[in-house]
Amino acid sequence: MLFIRKLILGLWNIWFYILAGVGFFLFFPFLLVCLTREKWYSGIYYVGRFFWSPFILLGMGFIPVIKHKAKIDYSKQYMFVANHLSMIDIMMVFMTVRKPGVFVGKMELDRIPIFASIYKRGAILVNRDSATSRKSVYKQAKRKLAIGFNMIIYPEGLVPEPNVFLAPFKNGAFSIAIEHQIPIVPITLPDCKKRFPFQFSQKYWVGNPGVVRANVHAPFSTKGLTQDDLPALKEKVHQFMSETLLKEGYK
Repeated sequence: MLFIRKLILGLWNIWFYILAGVGFFLFFPFLLVCLTREKWYSGIYYVGRFFWSPFILLGMGFIPVIKHKAKIDYSKQYMFVANHLSMIDIMMVFMTVRKPGVFVGKMELDRIPIFASIYKRGAILVNRDSATSRKSVYKQAKRKLAIGFNMIIYPEGLVPEPNVFLAPFKNGAFSIAIEHQIPIVPITLPDCKKRFPFQFSQKYWVGNPGVVRANVHAPFSTKGLTQDDLPALKEKVHQFMSETLLKEGYK
């Protein structure tokens, strides 16, 4: 039975990459056009939100359930932060944030052929082992915010091991939010890990289709805060997300 389960889950994971690849190539010409001007990035975001993400999630048998637990004024700019332990976290966040946001992602993904041509232009890439790269994130974020985009960061800064509930947050998201005085909006994803974890191949053979929730919570204000307030703000958001995820049944 274990062999059969591993075989089915292995094929199911391969199916995920097929869906992601097919969805990407379907819109590739349009995405290239959107990249010719920085302000046209909104087109890429909306393709991700309304077409690419639903195509993958529904094709995998996932049912996205998105709720705003508090009113978010999308005419304003925000720093959105979410927990991260699944390949489908990106799709869920795409579908959750209603106005274009720029992701801050890891540099390693720019090695994927063809995909990299979109990824490295549409997102802000960071090599967390490089101080120069981390510093560059702030400069690029300032430009994206000036154009009018939101920012989206997974503040854990890594994909934690399965036994880690919520890894400590890095400073980046909070430093940028304070510098630009934009509110921080937590997004909790309580189901993505159990539905489709990263570590399926590491003796972690679990996962199944079903409901995947994304809950958007009330913003944390950064008005009047300085970088001296960063540690307290970071801890406050981490504690809130930890407690909320626990209530939502995240394990």
